[in-house]
Amino acid sequence: MQRFFRPAYLWRAHAHITLVSKHNQLHQEVKHAKYFQSSAITRFLWDSKGGAGGSDDGAGSGEPKGRETTPNLADSSAISGDTDDEGEGSMDLMVPGSNKPENNPQVLALSVLKPLFPGILMPVPVKDEALVAEIEQRKLRGQAYVGAFLRKNNVDGTPADEEAPYTAECLHDVGCFAQVHTVTPVQGGGAQVYLLGHRRLRKTSVLSDFPLEVKVQHLRDNVYDPNDDVLKATTNETVVTLKDLLKINPLHAEQLKFFMQHVGSFHDPSKLADLGASLCSAEKEELQGVLAELSVMERLQLALFLLKKEVELGKLQADIGKRVEEKISTDQRRYFLTEQLKSIKKELGLEKDDKSALVGKFREKYDGFRSAAPPEAQRVIEEELQKLTNLEPTSSEFNITRNYLEWLTSLPWGTLSEESLDVAHAAKVLDEDHYGLEEVKERILEFIAVARLRGDTQGKIICLVGPPGVGKTSIGHSVARALNRSFYRFSVGGLSDVAEIKGHRRTYVGAMPGKLVQCLKSTGTSNPLVLIDEIDKLSRGFTGDPASALLELLDPEQNTTFMDHYLDVPLDLSKVLFVCTANVLDTIPSPLMDRMEVVRLSGYLAGEKHSIARTYLEPQVRTHSGVLPAQCELTDDALGRLIEEYCREAGVRNLRKHLEKIYRKVALKLVRREPGVEPAAVEPGVESAAVAEGAAETEDAVVITGENLPDYVGQPVFSNDQLYATTPIGVVTGLAWTSMGGSTLYVEASLAEEGEGKAAVKATGQLGDVMRESFSIAHTYARGFVRRRFPDNHLLERGSFHVHVPAGSTPKDGPSAGCTVVTALLSAAMEQPVKPSLAMTGEVSLTGRVLPIGGVKEKTIAAQRSGIRTLIFPSANKRDYDELTEETRAGLEASPRRPAQASRPTSSTRTTKSSSSPSARWTVTREMETNKYDESLRLW
Repeated sequence: MQRFFRPAYLWRAHAHITLVSKHNQLHQEVKHAKYFQSSAITRFLWDSKGGAGGSDDGAGSGEPKGRETTPNLADSSAISGDTDDEGEGSMDLMVPGSNKPENNPQVLALSVLKPLFPGILMPVPVKDEALVAEIEQRKLRGQAYVGAFLRKNNVDGTPADEEAPYTAECLHDVGCFAQVHTVTPVQGGGAQVYLLGHRRLRKTSVLSDFPLEVKVQHLRDNVYDPNDDVLKATTNETVVTLKDLLKINPLHAEQLKFFMQHVGSFHDPSKLADLGASLCSAEKEELQGVLAELSVMERLQLALFLLKKEVELGKLQADIGKRVEEKISTDQRRYFLTEQLKSIKKELGLEKDDKSALVGKFREKYDGFRSAAPPEAQRVIEEELQKLTNLEPTSSEFNITRNYLEWLTSLPWGTLSEESLDVAHAAKVLDEDHYGLEEVKERILEFIAVARLRGDTQGKIICLVGPPGVGKTSIGHSVARALNRSFYRFSVGGLSDVAEIKGHRRTYVGAMPGKLVQCLKSTGTSNPLVLIDEIDKLSRGFTGDPASALLELLDPEQNTTFMDHYLDVPLDLSKVLFVCTANVLDTIPSPLMDRMEVVRLSGYLAGEKHSIARTYLEPQVRTHSGVLPAQCELTDDALGRLIEEYCREAGVRNLRKHLEKIYRKVALKLVRREPGVEPAAVEPGVESAAVAEGAAETEDAVVITGENLPDYVGQPVFSNDQLYATTPIGVVTGLAWTSMGGSTLYVEASLAEEGEGKAAVKATGQLGDVMRESFSIAHTYARGFVRRRFPDNHLLERGSFHVHVPAGSTPKDGPSAGCTVVTALLSAAMEQPVKPSLAMTGEVSLTGRVLPIGGVKEKTIAAQRSGIRTLIFPSANKRDYDELTEETRAGLEASPRRPAQASRPTSSTRTTKSSSSPSARWTVTREMETNKYDESLRLW
């Protein structure tokens, strides 16, 4: 054991020697790796003496005598090598003797996207895993040679897909005999195969399809005279061009150095042409032409041409780069000078930096309302200003704080606009902007009067409900003008995100406050008039329920401390006047409805539409069309027909569209009359008779009458709602209410079949569930009525009746058709028609009670429009009818009368024992009047 003992210093010395040895070894490996990584072309080492040749045995035999040549690349003599300066052994190229042309009559064909030239090392991607495995197997067997052939373009001239499979027909005939140097697997499949070109070859036939193996013929250069002056001059010019290219694009320097050391000198025209072509970025077909050329002179000229193009391209690239660098240098110089100027001004106290200026701007805005802002807002603003002072401008928190302060200091804290509470002025403004709507105007004036007595306008939120086009939104404008308040409108139709009302959290990217905070910033006052449009069309999504968010906003007891998620500061909205609009009330949640006072807009009568068109619509449309009043005249007859036959809806929006259409056609007629404007050719018989006669138009003005109105707006859309001149048996006119206003409809009842146990009723006409239930109730009540009053009539007991409501494409629903269905069934069962020009509405219970209905004004307007003269409403709706204006009730029989008189049949088509009695001629209304239930069941 003693002989293995070593002192500590000997162990340390031994360890040091071992460490130094490993260090030297690592140094050599790193150096060796760096040499390999210097270029894709120099991944292998050559001996400085044993160079690479581009031509095989006999190639270039016309080389001048006495000129020093390098050994051929393909010759086995190139295997030997010397050591380098560091004492390392050089790596051999591993070119066995089988590289002789006679030893390689067939090769494995590889597809390349750029021609490979002799003496050039080029990476070739191979995606096919099976082909990669075949190449590696052949490399292991010592057959590390393939044929590199350029793939042809597609038939249409587009480049071929490198990943698509290929056949021998897809490849050019002339290629390059190449040695497989390395095969490097790549991520995603396939490998990168590094090929070293040796000589040209031509494929002659196909031996196998996969792997694609072809029989080849090794090609030699044509014999040339190396002493030819033209060849020498071309060679020298090529060398000069290569030097120019090297100056422009230094990336080629390493490849040129490699060529000079290992491939050949610049005086070999064949190798020089291959080098020049390999350095060019020309089209692959042009490069293939250089590869396929066996004449050295022609090949060198082709390579020279491509090199010249490459030099020009390099000059253009250098010029572009120079301009870009000059621009960048100018911008950088300006930036540096600007920063220096800022620093100098800051040192002299002439200017503050951006952050100080920003804080100063916020403090200046904040000082303007500091005294009026609530304590919570003051505390938050002071904290945020202090926070902004301590933050760096490059931090992300700086921008968030800056945006937050921008909103906080832009709100009108405590700023109120002076409003006008003059009732006379408000009435004047409302009359100027709107015709009719007396109920709405009266409610608004009441609101202003209460505000004048109280000294502020706090109170209930007004909700204007009515059909489209009746002026709900414009009334909001008028109220704001009457009160001298700023006006802000936003629509909540289809809104499903609570953040639109209450804002986003500041932690979100792109966060913004809600609509109310945006409103205050936009108007610059704390008491604007806010119109919330389409409140009946709110949606509900995964981001919350906006209707619930409006509860806090529209509650006068809660909106004094409205909390926006972005501001996170209590906001007083009690001074804001809210006006909402809706088409229907059914879709508005009850808690939200409870916070609003509903004011209904029922629509306009024909006379009101006429006045609105003359007073408001026609002057506006005429001005927008550029037509002077003296150039066009719209007669009262034409306007009346336009309203009755084209624009029957409750509002006036469609009426305005038709007036615009009329005046556009008038403008076209006036322009065509001008000198130099050729009138358009009109086929004979196209114009109406009125236009053809010339009675409706003069040379000075265009006159639109009732006769030529279809020439401007087309054929009438609506006809008379009365389908029958004389009401047949089993048909009764009913009244309906829709979101577009009131309308009339017919209920038709007919006996389908009769027999024992056939008693039933079939309802058609795209009816809703409520209306079908109403039909069943009416049938049950009618059977009981006939059984009690007319025991000899058994049609309802034995017959199956079909009840239909025309216009089957229109959905219908509601309970108010009960009276109409009962009357239609009795008319069909008793074979007696109902009084002409009569319409009725009312919900009937199973015991015969007639319940009140809604939409009295709309239904009255619809009846008047359809030529109805007698209306039957439930007696409980008498107060609603009395509230209608005289114009609405004009032409209708409004005096109280017995229901039997109102619906007494005009004729009898069947004489029976029961019909001889006077009481037998009474309809269902008489039974309802004498019913033992409450007197309110009577029809009025």
